[in-house]
Amino acid sequence: MIKIIIVDDHPIFRSGLKQILEAEMEMTVVGTVGSAPELYRILGSITWDLIILDIHLPGENGIEILKELLYRDNKVRVLFLSNYPESQYGIRALEAGASGYMTKETAPRELVTAIRKIMAGKKYLSETMVEKLANGLGGKSKKTGHETLSDREFQVMGLLGSGKTVKEVAAELRLSVQTVSTYRSRIMAKMKMDSNADMIRYVIENNL
Repeated sequence: MIKIIIVDDHPIFRSGLKQILEAEMEMTVVGTVGSAPELYRILGSITWDLIILDIHLPGENGIEILKELLYRDNKVRVLFLSNYPESQYGIRALEAGASGYMTKETAPRELVTAIRKIMAGKKYLSETMVEKLANGLGGKSKKTGHETLSDREFQVMGLLGSGKTVKEVAAELRLSVQTVSTYRSRIMAKMKMDSNADMIRYVIENNL
């Protein structure tokens, strides 16, 4: 029996996902939580094999949660399930140690297949991600643009690029305004941007 924990801040989505998984004879959901603190609280009290994790939880970055999980157990299996396109977080998630990444749009038809593949000791990669990874083989391609940003910088750029103010981003990520302003300055320097308008334009043009 494959024992699964679902981490997503939308109760209705968690419930629907649980129904899909428990329709399979060899799968059971042993925990459903809506935040990282809730996840950490239950980890030691239940037996589990796989965590399905949203990439963006209130005040939390899924990749940072993954790093904490891997610090506790370097053999942990985490499948990211997100509204964000693979072009935004897919490669970053795999590089950080995730077992797979898929969008919520593809979940109904691909989720069970992905879980079985991961439990067989493999990574789950969509055709889009396989192609992107193949294009980077050989060590000849250099990181450009947003690929040079840290995970947190990338997250902040996405939020600022969606039109949010520094204050709004700080509230959403539970950071100080000064900290977000520092991230903004670093992003501007790395990306050679002069204003938030440049950032918004870049985010839209690159489908981020």
